[in-house]
Amino acid sequence: MGCYDVIVVGGGHAGCEAALAAARLGCKTLLASMDSKALGRMSCNPSIGGIAKSHLVFELDALGGEMARNTDHTGIQFRVLNTRKGPAVRSNRAQCDRTAYCARMVATISATPDLTVIAALVSSIWTEHGQLRGIVTQDGSQIGGKTVILTAGTFLRGTIHIGANSVPGGRDGEPSAEDLSKSLLSLGFRLGRLKTGTPPRLYARSIAFDRMQIQPGIVPPPFFSRRAGRCRR
Repeated sequence: MGCYDVIVVGGGHAGCEAALAAARLGCKTLLASMDSKALGRMSCNPSIGGIAKSHLVFELDALGGEMARNTDHTGIQFRVLNTRKGPAVRSNRAQCDRTAYCARMVATISATPDLTVIAALVSSIWTEHGQLRGIVTQDGSQIGGKTVILTAGTFLRGTIHIGANSVPGGRDGEPSAEDLSKSLLSLGFRLGRLKTGTPPRLYARSIAFDRMQIQPGIVPPPFFSRRAGRCRR
């Protein structure tokens, strides 16, 4: 498949931003993801923002990233948190249409020059004589790359806990990157694991919506992007 300037492994939020940044700088870029139609998929929580994360989104926007603009285009409720407290702890938060967020990110990446997307499970980092050569996919294909950026996140030796049961897995029914994890270990890296928390799912028919209080968003909505061409409602 030739040699790329940059190979990005993983199509979550970080992978999308890394691939777009490299391609927009003129680098021949490859984005490898298990599912090329699930780029930016919001599997755990369809919200953007909150304390700390909103700061990262603003910084990405200032550097030309896509997350803020994608949120502004696909958000269905916008709020400012902690308005009863001082400005230092206030933050924007948006609830997004998770299907629309993913679809728009896929469209943005597909329309970006110098950026190629493949649906592949990366099984190992390709090295020769101690030098990086690229990646190897599960079917044995070797893809050359001068730089490899890993954004596999919780897929690396991922484990899903459901009650008292624990099984290997990435997200939303997808497998964990076990072979890639083993490859990193063989190269001398140490692996740890960060815990993520998925909000509990509620059975809609068990909820008396007519007895609940509606919490509307703020009008006009506090958008995330400060760049030209942002979504204006």
